[in-house]
Amino acid sequence: MKSNEENKRKLIFDEEGLKLLAQRLKQLRSEKKITQEELAYRSELTLSQIARIETVKINPTVSTMFRIAKALDVSLSELFDFS
Repeated sequence: MKSNEENKRKLIFDEEGLKLLAQRLKQLRSEKKITQEELAYRSELTLSQIARIETVKINPTVSTMFRIAKALDVSLSELFDFS
């Protein structure tokens, strides 16, 4: 029988990748002159969720990133363009 420790989900948290995503999100918001509050409203997410993404406190889901891209009127590839 597996122990509780073995049954726990292992979460993947790529801090470097999430930092790049946070920087890119801030950059796009700045270019479009959109506040975190406005982005939260447009994406139907909470302000705290946007803030936690931009401060690398959470690992957002793909669905969340789809909503953010749509709210910013950018493609996912543009949102994830870290070059």
